[in-house]
Parts: sequence; structure tokens; C-alpha cells
Amino acid sequence: MSSSRLRPIWWDGDAVMILDQRLLPHKNKVLRCTTVDEVIRAIKTMAIRGAPAVGIAGAMAAALGARRIAAADVRTFVRKFSRLCERIRAARPTGNNLRWAVDAVFAVVVENPGVDVPGLQHLIREKSQAILEEDIRTNEAIGRYGAEVIPKGARILTYCNAGALATGDYGTALGVIRAAFAADPSLHVTCCETRPFLQGSRLTAYELMTEKIPCALITDNAAGSLMRRKEIDVVIVGADRIAANGDTANKIGTYTLAVLAQANGVPFYVAAPRSTIDPLLPNGSGIPIEERDPKEVTHFYGRLVAPRGMKATNPAFDVTPNRYITGIITEVGIIRKPFMRGIRRALEAPPPA
Repeated sequence: MSSSRLRPIWWDGDAVMILDQRLLPHKNKVLRCTTVDEVIRAIKTMAIRGAPAVGIAGAMAAALGARRIAAADVRTFVRKFSRLCERIRAARPTGNNLRWAVDAVFAVVVENPGVDVPGLQHLIREKSQAILEEDIRTNEAIGRYGAEVIPKGARILTYCNAGALATGDYGTALGVIRAAFAADPSLHVTCCETRPFLQGSRLTAYELMTEKIPCALITDNAAGSLMRRKEIDVVIVGADRIAANGDTANKIGTYTLAVLAQANGVPFYVAAPRSTIDPLLPNGSGIPIEERDPKEVTHFYGRLVAPRGMKATNPAFDVTPNRYITGIITEVGIIRKPFMRGIRRALEAPPPA
């Protein structure tokens, strides 16, 4: 199993270790979380972020909490564990992977009715680790399929951070770029800074430089100009939730890039595991959009940069309608239009070997 050398989360004994991404790229600090509340706080404050990584953190938080549940019988344990899982699911509302991962962990208690409490606690811990390992294999498969759509010498635009730091390791959109670069070192990546949290300039640029992939950083509002000047060949982004028809929620600003890409004839791909797909949502209108602290907009690294008392809105995500998306790259292949049929088939496909 390959590694990017940038692990965002792992187990260390009975503690969940989280690389604090708020301090990157200039400081490497690892948070040692021994309680559910500590992991939830890390998720809410974006010490760990990226839909797949948040899902893994949720699964590990559930395992931490399960170990601390005092219950004389399985029925009591399941009732308490159910309440705990609901609290973890609510940590961040937009991404589907958090709900998916916590549901997968909770399924352990449903599928093992004859196991006692210590046995369930052990199985839950094992499941959380399995979700981490499965995520890495999934990302590598996404990379292999996605590399097929990258032309030789491609000039790629990516947005936010969908790399190793946003997953268990390797990455989705950056996983595609890694796989393509391994076959063609002549490609070049342009990453947008991604206001207001700067995931592009702080994290994606850091990952690309760590991997020695040729890259350049631009302001978010420079992307359209580069496309118009024919300096971008393909756009690849990640996703936080994908509806049954292919409408996709991703970091705020993704919709703008998708519209610009279509206007300039640039293919626009979404790279995401199937766990990001929410088949219960018929379209993107039902995707909840997280509103974050206005200070992320009015302040820059804690310093006020807007007039004092200025109000701000800070939606963390937007929804890109499926008509702007060329294809959705998953671990079982590339889904193309019509997306609803393709998504249904992808969800029914066996996992990659």
C-alpha cells in the first residue's frame, strides 16, 4: 500500500492522533485525542477536515466512546451507543462520509446480536481501523481510474484540498494527480488559494511540493482568466456530498469554477469515493450547507481586515449542478452522463480488489 507521507489521522494505542491542519504548512502539531469530545472538537474546528478524513475521525470517535460506555447488558450498551453516534454525526452537516462511516460502525452492533459488550467494543475498534485502511485502497483506485482522463503534459487546475490530508492517505483529486504524475512528470498543477480557510495555499500547495509535483498557486479569482487564455486543460476537484443525480456539494467556490470551465470548454471532473454519494437525496437542493463563523471572512489569521462591526456570511460549501460536471471519478470507475443511471450502477458494483 502506497503512502503520501502525510497521514492526517491514526491510532496510537487507545488514542486518536490527529495532525492539526490549522497550523500547516509551517508547524506540525499532532493532537492526541482520548475522548469523543476531543475528536468532535477537532472536526468542528477543522483541525481535521476533508469529507473522507472527517468520516474516519467519526468512526474513531465512535470507537473511543464505545470503550467508555458503562453498561451491564448489550441492550443498554446499544441504546447509549446509538445516542453517541447521533452526536458524532452532527459534528459537520454537509459531508456524507461522516454519516456513512458512523453508520458503518453502528452496523457492527446490529450485525452481531450474540456478542457481549467487551466483544462489541473490540469489533467497533476493528471496524474503525478497517474504514481507514479501506479509504486508502479506495483513493488509490480513484487515482488509477482518474489518471486515464489526464492528457499528456496536462495543465491541471484543482481547488481546496482533496489530497492525503483530506482522506486517510493518498487523496481523491490529488490522488488522481499523483497517479498521473507517476506516469507523466511533465504535467503541471495550478491550485487556487481557496478563501477563506486557505486550504489550497496552505495544504494543497504543501502536498504538491512535498511530492515534488510541478505547481503554482493562484488567487481564486484568477482561475477564469487562465481558462480563457487556454492555460488550463482540465479541472479536478473533490466532493463532500453527491446527490443521486450527480449534483455535487464541495468547498464554496467550486460552482463558480464549474461554470467557468464549461464556458471555456474545459473538462470538469469530480473525484470522490462512493461513500460520498447520498442515494437518498434525489438532487442537490436537499444538501445541507454548513454556515461557519463570520470571523473566518472578516479576519485573517486572527487580525481584523474588514471594518469593525461589518457583518459577513460564510457558507462553507456550494452545490454544482450535474450539467456542469464532465464525470465523477470513483473507485469502481468513471461515472458519466446520465449520472443517475451511472451512480446507481456504481453503487451496485463490487469494491475494488
